[in-house]
Amino acid sequence: MHAKKQTLFSRIRFNVKNAPSPIDGTGCFTQQSIPARTKIGELAGEIITLREARRRVKQQQRVAMVEFGDGRALDASVQPNALRYINHSCRPNSYMRCCYGRVEFYSLRKIKTGEEITCNYGETHHDGKLPCRCGAPGCKGRL
Repeated sequence: MHAKKQTLFSRIRFNVKNAPSPIDGTGCFTQQSIPARTKIGELAGEIITLREARRRVKQQQRVAMVEFGDGRALDASVQPNALRYINHSCRPNSYMRCCYGRVEFYSLRKIKTGEEITCNYGETHHDGKLPCRCGAPGCKGRL
């Protein structure tokens, strides 16, 4: 018997849009100012097992997977929202918080209208093999 799939449809609290990014591919850009230390919204996607997540990652060119640490993961490539396109930066303006089966983004500082929302991905499945393209001062060079 298969477990029922759970999909998160999450609200974004600010107007954002996806557009070409100077960092990588598509980015998530604000269409209004976001105050410092404010919840931006939650990442949408499908909750799956960690085993299924790792299987899917091997088949994807652009990974949109967040592991919760409890044997589950969120696949943000399935029924995503605009936050799926938040790119990595070594000097981010937001951070990601995983709790209660949700992936939330919060601003670290005021984010100006038109600015790309970025997040430090932290540890990734790339194991330091993927070049970082953030261009931030002090960039670590690899993900």
